[in-house]
Amino acid sequence: MKETNKAGKIMSKKKVVVSLGHQALGYTISEQWDAVKDTAKALADLVESDYQLTITHSNGPQVSMIHKAMTELRRIYIDYSPAPMCVCSAMSQGYVGYDIQNALKAELLSRGISKPVSTILTQVTVDPYDEAFYEPKKLIGRYMSAEDAEIEVKKGNYVQEIPGKGFRRAIAAPKPIDIVEIDTIRLLADADQVVIACGGGGIPVIEQKHALKGASAVIEKDCIAGKLASDLKVDQLIILTSVDQVYINFGKDNQTGIDKMNTDQVKAYIEAGEFGENDMLPKMEAALDYLGKVPTGSVLITSIDKAAKAVKGKAGTLITV
Repeated sequence: MKETNKAGKIMSKKKVVVSLGHQALGYTISEQWDAVKDTAKALADLVESDYQLTITHSNGPQVSMIHKAMTELRRIYIDYSPAPMCVCSAMSQGYVGYDIQNALKAELLSRGISKPVSTILTQVTVDPYDEAFYEPKKLIGRYMSAEDAEIEVKKGNYVQEIPGKGFRRAIAAPKPIDIVEIDTIRLLADADQVVIACGGGGIPVIEQKHALKGASAVIEKDCIAGKLASDLKVDQLIILTSVDQVYINFGKDNQTGIDKMNTDQVKAYIEAGEFGENDMLPKMEAALDYLGKVPTGSVLITSIDKAAKAVKGKAGTLITV
């Protein structure tokens, strides 16, 4: 995508997918209102630097809050049907997207930039025979007593005991197959609009003939970020998380930050067990997935407050082939 700057020079816009973690959104409604204002500033900095943004985001606390609320509604008012996980995921996508797009639009306008910002409610197909469905591990919802947990089990749901706290429902996290609305996302991105898509990993759906049926599952946000970036063939995947860069020996006295590494080094570090299964490892796997399909691209991992410096090569970790 090429544009002409104020001096009449032809410039190429850099197309990126930006993945926002929990730190960019907060954990409650009020925290999110405050957090997205700061997040919008970081995103607007990228827009001002001639980046075309497609944004995806986490939704763990948000979807869990919605699931709890809908479950309690059913407990109090038995005439209400309990909301399935796919519906809770759709609600969280709309709710988080609404806050991000409004905060970003306001920030852009305050800088004299008029640019469309929209949220695409996104579905992602999964394989009903994915092995994740046979051993659900993602915990959601409230802590339950043994009696309530037994009721869930009788309904066909999985539960996991958390020592000293009770039981929580566990759901599957299957791998994504196809992003259903990818053509719409690509059309808006190619028109240089800011697009928010695949929020919370997308709504997991299973193809049944000509219909899509919601699955009782969630998709890892880092996994879908890598797929979204490769499907759009963007120039860079930017993962904004809680740390300013990738570290080896993280949390130890000899913790060391990494400024640059290639995919062979990433694989070696994974093999050595350097990255936590529930934090940095999914990001490394997303980087490998994206770069495996778009070898000319790059992956940048940093924190939201270091994003502006990171895109100038002054912070974060850059991963290339």
